[in-house]
Amino acid sequence: MSYNSITMRRVLFWVAALGVISVCGAQRLVWLGNLPGGSGSEALGVSNDAVVTGTATNTDSFPRAFRWTETSGMQDLGTLGGVLSRGTAISADGSTIVGYSSDSNGSLVAFRWRNGQMEALSHLSSVRWSEAYGVSADGAVVSGHSWWGSNFRVARWQVNTVVGLNAPSGAIATRGWGVSGDGQVVVGAAFYPSFGLPEARAARWQGNAIQLLGALDGYRRSWAFAASHDGSVIVGYALANGDNGPSTSIHWVNGQVQNLGWLPLEGADGSIAYGVSGDGAIVVGNSDGRAYRWTETRGMENLNTVYASLLADGSQLYTANAISANGRYIVGQGYNAAAQRTEAFLLDTTTCAAHNGDIDQNGCVDDSDLLAVLFAFGQSGEGLGRVDVNCDRTVDDADLLMVLFNFGDGC
Repeated sequence: MSYNSITMRRVLFWVAALGVISVCGAQRLVWLGNLPGGSGSEALGVSNDAVVTGTATNTDSFPRAFRWTETSGMQDLGTLGGVLSRGTAISADGSTIVGYSSDSNGSLVAFRWRNGQMEALSHLSSVRWSEAYGVSADGAVVSGHSWWGSNFRVARWQVNTVVGLNAPSGAIATRGWGVSGDGQVVVGAAFYPSFGLPEARAARWQGNAIQLLGALDGYRRSWAFAASHDGSVIVGYALANGDNGPSTSIHWVNGQVQNLGWLPLEGADGSIAYGVSGDGAIVVGNSDGRAYRWTETRGMENLNTVYASLLADGSQLYTANAISANGRYIVGQGYNAAAQRTEAFLLDTTTCAAHNGDIDQNGCVDDSDLLAVLFAFGQSGEGLGRVDVNCDRTVDDADLLMVLFNFGDGC
């Protein structure tokens, strides 16, 4: 029997056994929809495996924290007894969502959601007002702020304990937003008395020690929103001198400040950096109503331009609010032209390249490639390598059939 006959018999056998083949593109844009009866949504955090959190309005037009997965869709996480809630961040492993919710008295209370349950986090004082905005990669550490005395103080929650972090001399308040993936560094701002608005200075806390971050020339105020896994890269924005001056995205690398600028749009005069990847290499944010991505080599890119092929129906990406620690997923808010509404989005930017089934790249699709897929069959997640032939994060019948349909090519 000839080699080609054997090949064809193998193909027919597997096609009969497995039935159908599905092929998934590498890059994709997913609109996350709304809660039933709601009118809008915004994504604020995303895990390494594409679990998303954010805020969506419900039937009564109240904002509610949500959890979204590709298999289950959008889930209302409920409240702590009140009418509203907001999911602000999710751990890299997807186990923990944090945010804040109103309680039965109307107070805002920081929460942690895990294992299907929303739990209130402790306060720094008897005044029930706290908000959580950041969570470590494993969900163990939460960052935010809580009322203390006559104003807010940066708060760090671990297990069931809350600690108010030190404020610098002269500051009237501090607020915390992000926390590094390892849970060691909290970032935010310290506020000082000033004519008009309080003057904000971006800051980082490691343990209980505070460090004010460097300022840009000509920019009086600054805020820090997110940090890389080890806390060495911090992102946020600065506001030019004067209460109505332009804003600019900035990031600090080992304490050194850099102006990231803004997109070259007509009349552009502002940008804000909201998120950073775990390795600190990718920054995302909003520049004059357009979602952007920044890297050292490519500078600031308009996501509407980079992913124009995914927006051919007239949709737009307004803001990129977060990026997964592994740098693959970007979430935010945009205009879904098909639904004609403002909506949360998930952008999968994977650089995985689908191929013809030549796993070992020896130029021949043969038995060794078939065995590689069979041995990896059923695996899912990130970093699968070339056995994930169609780049859908699962080694399944689709990958196996790609190898079988091309069996013998190049041999």
